[in-house]
Amino acid sequence: MDRIPDDLVIGGAEAAVLADRLLRDGRPFHAHEVLEAAWKSGPAEERDLWQGLAQIAVGLTHARRGNARGAVALLRRGADRVRAAQAGDAPRAGAGSQAGAGSQTGAGSQPAAGRPANLFGMDIASFLAASDDLAARIERDGLDGIPPADLSPGLLADA
Repeated sequence: MDRIPDDLVIGGAEAAVLADRLLRDGRPFHAHEVLEAAWKSGPAEERDLWQGLAQIAVGLTHARRGNARGAVALLRRGADRVRAAQAGDAPRAGAGSQAGAGSQTGAGSQPAAGRPANLFGMDIASFLAASDDLAARIERDGLDGIPPADLSPGLLADA
């Protein structure tokens, strides 16, 4: 897939699989576009999760393009947004209800009652841990010496 259509409408399970493949193939900008499509077309209670994941993909894009400062900022901002969504306190533009916002889990959080720990097969805790680790390493050591494989974290648990 050379280009992600601007008007892509994609369900969560399909978005998770496609974004995972693109991330593992070293194409985080394309993964960002898929995650952004899921954020824009998905249910309101999942939008902050998808937006945060898209921000992490942009952070990976910055890292691949040599922008250490942008990489650290977006990796952290995205991880923070995902964690806030999991906790049910993510910013909600124009939404008065937090219902369902805590349906995903990750580092340091528990699944909401009756909700799966890994939405759509995504290993969110590991993805966030990889993002946090990468941001800390880039901030400490810069981008030199970061292996390309470390810029291609997987999103799915069983991929």
